[in-house]
Amino acid sequence: MSETFESSRAPEPVGAFPHAKRVGNLLFLSGIGPRTRGSKEIPGVTLDAAGKIVSYDIETQCRAVFENVRLVLEDAGAGWNDIVDVTVFLTNMKADFPIYNRIYPEYFAGPDKPNPTRTTIEIISLPTPIAIELKVIAAVGN
Repeated sequence: MSETFESSRAPEPVGAFPHAKRVGNLLFLSGIGPRTRGSKEIPGVTLDAAGKIVSYDIETQCRAVFENVRLVLEDAGAGWNDIVDVTVFLTNMKADFPIYNRIYPEYFAGPDKPNPTRTTIEIISLPTPIAIELKVIAAVGN
């Protein structure tokens, strides 16, 4: 048996899928990006008239993604420290990984932080003009 969750605060999914699905004591989040709910705004991204990326600030996008993940977790009855696994998708590993890796411990590593397992993958593109997306699994009580 499973239960799906839609956050009223995180950006809307870009397809026909829920923000999260709980199966037993595991909560699986769909890929979450840095978009802003109810708008086409993407924090840290400048687009041209055709919607192509002119420039982006990966640090701003990272912080926006982390906030969006937090919102989905909370709206699904979980918390930041329930995170057990993170898969990170970056569109420019060489340029963005060092910045992402510098910011990551502020949110995930150290005392009173979840310290999840992590995988980072470089991909050619994401469904919207973003440079990072997170896929998260959390363990929650029954």
